[in-house]
Amino acid sequence: MKRIINTILTVATLSTVGFTLNSCQDALDITQAGELKPEDVFTTVANLNDVLNGSVYAQLEPIEEIYFSAVFTDEVKPGHGSGGQEYELHRLFLDPSSPVVNSSASIGVTPPSFGIWMNEYRVINRINRLLEGAQKITPNTAAEKAQYNSIIAQARAMRAYCYLQLEAYFAPDMKDPNGLGVILIKDVPATDAKLPRSKNQDVYDFINADLDYARSILTYSATAPTRYAVGKAFVNSVTARFNLYRGNMALAKQYAKEVIDNSGLTLTPATPSSILIDPLKPELGYQPVGNVPWSNAFYPNAGSFNPYKNMWNDTQRGEIIFSLNRLALGAGAPIGPRWNTNSSSISGNPMWNWGRNIYNMFTNNDIRKYTYVDPSSTPNVNWNQPNVNTRLDRLVVDKYPGKTGSATRNDIKVFRLSEMYFILAEAEAATGNLAAAQTLIQQVRNARYFDAVPTTPTYTSTQVAYADILKERRIELALEGHRYLDLKRLAVAAGVSMDRNVTDDVIPAKNLPNGDYRYTLPIPIKEISANPNCVQNPGYN
Repeated sequence: MKRIINTILTVATLSTVGFTLNSCQDALDITQAGELKPEDVFTTVANLNDVLNGSVYAQLEPIEEIYFSAVFTDEVKPGHGSGGQEYELHRLFLDPSSPVVNSSASIGVTPPSFGIWMNEYRVINRINRLLEGAQKITPNTAAEKAQYNSIIAQARAMRAYCYLQLEAYFAPDMKDPNGLGVILIKDVPATDAKLPRSKNQDVYDFINADLDYARSILTYSATAPTRYAVGKAFVNSVTARFNLYRGNMALAKQYAKEVIDNSGLTLTPATPSSILIDPLKPELGYQPVGNVPWSNAFYPNAGSFNPYKNMWNDTQRGEIIFSLNRLALGAGAPIGPRWNTNSSSISGNPMWNWGRNIYNMFTNNDIRKYTYVDPSSTPNVNWNQPNVNTRLDRLVVDKYPGKTGSATRNDIKVFRLSEMYFILAEAEAATGNLAAAQTLIQQVRNARYFDAVPTTPTYTSTQVAYADILKERRIELALEGHRYLDLKRLAVAAGVSMDRNVTDDVIPAKNLPNGDYRYTLPIPIKEISANPNCVQNPGYN
């Protein structure tokens, strides 16, 4: 772990109070002018809250997972504005030196990526330092005590989330409690610590302890009135996803249902999906979907008449349980430039377009087609023509359209209510309650279609149910970081596999076979080199 400690966690920027906390370099007794020691920072509950906001929330960053999942699977294909970024990843080349797991300036856009492994441990380290510093603080009033407990609970809930991310991507089999897990760091280790990987159950016990503590403190309403604060809905969403991944369907069902029943949120509807031709003359009827007046009212990032679109341009919360705030002129990496260089339109120099097969799943009466795909797209290339240039098929990503003041920045949606419906449906299917699973998927489709809702097929077997749940997850959760993990954990049971169109690359696109070792990420070469006690995942030696 020495490389993680020394290269990533040396500096924790506390942007809300305008100074820097040197972390592990303090152990080297190097004193610099103006340096602030932990004992100088962790002095009051107010300072502790500044650390939480500036050094934990500000660094929680799942964009790398979202980008990797899209590029490596069947969600996107190269766009006409691409300069060849991550073509190797798109062509399924993955090894311990790949930027997706290593600190690098070459993946995606600025600021430089720390890679999935190192970024999650960076946040964990900052949380561990916050918890250590909190032990030096004694709240003076009942109000301070309540705030202090809430800060600790939020930090521990986010630590559980980070460990879930690490386990999901780097543990070969989360359903095996004795299987190889990740490195478990419970506190602030020495700078020369070289910790081994723990077994899954040890990591799970630690995750559960954090979640149980957070659940005992946080509430659904008072602590988290907005989508930007960790509250009980976040805690239970993490718990539901965690238990789904590890195969504990009873707990996955319990906590997904808990969020659905008690979060106060409802599925964001597809309607109203149209506008009157003349508000003063309703007898004239409605503008046809897709025409110019309709588009002018649907697509503005300052606000649409449609609530589902507004959830994605960040003007309304909708069904969002928790998201990371990305102000137009603020901190945090922008997600828009991962798909489009300048803006989410055909003139915005798209680097990645929607994959053809997933685009074909967006039907005309589904609000997701109009929300996820920019109207400037050119989808109707005749594939029967010889020597057709696949890049002419420009299916522009518009799921992250930007917001007023920035065409490239959107909040990062970490948990949405629709995912809880999918978790609950999968848990029901796993226990043989196929009718309940079918009803839950139909509820999501009812919310997304504005005309002629298709009937969810009768689930005649668990495999049929899994396949349909996976299909709806593929559409609804596209470009939210789920597809890679969904294929890893469910494709075999569902009888499906990665589904790229042959045209999803400038060379014939290939799919990764089910069960391939690359459905688990490699431990970064930088970690293996610095820490001889950390073993590599199978297939990468």
